[in-house]
Amino acid sequence: MRLAKLRQSLVEHELDAILITQPENRRYLSGFTGSAGVLLISGEAAMLATDFRYYEQAEKQAPDFELVKITAERKLKDLLPEMIERARARRLGFESVHLTVAQYEEWREATASSGVEWVATRNIVERLRAIKDEAEIELIRRAVALADAAFAHIVEFIRPGMTEKEVAWELEAFMRTHGAEKVAFDIIVGSGPNGAMPHARTGERCIRAGEPIVMDLGARVDGYHSDLTRTVVLGQPDDKFRQIYDLVLQAQLAAEKGVRPGMTNKEADRLARQIIEEAGYGEQFGHGLGHGVGLAVHERPTVSHAAPEEEPLQVGMVFTVEPGIYLPGWGGVRIEDMVLLREDGAEVLSAAPKGTGVIPL
Repeated sequence: MRLAKLRQSLVEHELDAILITQPENRRYLSGFTGSAGVLLISGEAAMLATDFRYYEQAEKQAPDFELVKITAERKLKDLLPEMIERARARRLGFESVHLTVAQYEEWREATASSGVEWVATRNIVERLRAIKDEAEIELIRRAVALADAAFAHIVEFIRPGMTEKEVAWELEAFMRTHGAEKVAFDIIVGSGPNGAMPHARTGERCIRAGEPIVMDLGARVDGYHSDLTRTVVLGQPDDKFRQIYDLVLQAQLAAEKGVRPGMTNKEADRLARQIIEEAGYGEQFGHGLGHGVGLAVHERPTVSHAAPEEEPLQVGMVFTVEPGIYLPGWGGVRIEDMVLLREDGAEVLSAAPKGTGVIPL
């Protein structure tokens, strides 16, 4: 099914074949999870070129692909002319965002005698990946459930005096020992004023009672990711926390309730941004509302006022809803769920409680 959709895209882009080098795209189309390999796909052919380290793995994981063996004597640049000829390709697409200039020039020179035209493409496979099938959704649900369970665990574990790093490690250890192949990204624990940095670097700062603590975490299950953020206070919060937390939660719930298929990415962002702007904190919400999650933790769609293009949201897309407000010197509040877009709106996948954000001591 995935190859059939890609081949239809090749027709639409007037391409005879495409060279796939981006790792997540390679895995999506072939099932091959190795770290080195190139796909060449045409209307009839599907080839996977890799080296000795991955021969057996490629045979098992990508049975629908013809295996082309890269050796010390015959490197990929030596094999490409023959592969292109077998694919009957005259217009060959390549992934311009991923392929380096040096690699492109080497491969183009190696195939010059074949008369092939190299055509730069963008996001052909990424657009296919944005719509998740049921198997993908099931893996994402498992990854989401692991992040939810890790948050439930940390609520019982976290105490004043612990460092941000200790909290981050406890979250990682929990997910790894409960089914995650790895964490989705470097876990963020930003306490107090560190939480004012949306992508704070988790450090040695000791957590204190009464201050906001932003925790951003995720798990990876069989290649698929989750992404969850919760902001908490240990003990009694101040009035500013209650005000900012309630505002961010109101904006997040409004976006989750209001998003619909056919709405553009920028319109969806506006659902939450308008509420925060009207409260006077528009400048303190500097990032987009969300991003797609799947084989990569950041992929299409880009749900943001600053997205490079307007894109209609479609049934089957999975993305985050994560408004935030960040106040230098004080801290920040971000609340993030993952949602699956259905015909009638968003199904919220994340189940970690949001409530008031207060953890009693």
